[in-house]
Amino acid sequence: MREVTLRVRHRGEPESDVSADYPDVTVRSVSSLSGSAAERKRIVELSGPTAAVEGFLDEFAAADPVLGVEVLSSLDSDRVFVAVTYDSYQWDSIAQRLTDHGVHYRAGTTIRAGWEHWTLYLDGDDDLAAIVESLEAAGNDTELVRDVALEDLDGEEHLAFSRIVESLTDRQLEVLALATDRGYYDEGSDVRVEDIADDLGLAQTTTWEHLSRAEEKVMAEVGEYIGARGR
Repeated sequence: MREVTLRVRHRGEPESDVSADYPDVTVRSVSSLSGSAAERKRIVELSGPTAAVEGFLDEFAAADPVLGVEVLSSLDSDRVFVAVTYDSYQWDSIAQRLTDHGVHYRAGTTIRAGWEHWTLYLDGDDDLAAIVESLEAAGNDTELVRDVALEDLDGEEHLAFSRIVESLTDRQLEVLALATDRGYYDEGSDVRVEDIADDLGLAQTTTWEHLSRAEEKVMAEVGEYIGARGR
């Protein structure tokens, strides 16, 4: 079996389209669907600057397929949980397209800067090209991010690592990757945030904010993973 990660620019779908206008907001699906017929409901998690999260919700709630948005937690918390009700008849579902192909996929899709991140688990007879063609036939853009044979990796640890990567924005990944490459975390390192900022052409405060948020997300996921293994 292979683990395949796709980035999909889901054209015409509110979460993806509004996400493109708010690249600092990360959206993650955290529940399965409930409801019947046209009216469906699920819970999503939003993270990012409070003002950006508020703007995202205002624009998202105004989208035609969205029937209701109920904020379940404080808007100024690190993770904002929201119950979303929408008209499934007006919603083009990537999950349904994958189901039609008989494909296993990971629940908890992440959306950043307009791109949905889908992780699929393909058997030997699953046709990745046909899956991509189906997604793009609906007007979506699709990029292959990863295609790895699970037998080559420790499945449990690999899945945990994938979840950490998916929790970061593209900018947070860029800053964290450069900091690691420059030896920022090495014992006795004299690399400073200012040095990373200069390399990226960003303000020092902006670089520090991206790096701090990346570290918080990584450590939160690591802590959850360690706690789960200890239970």
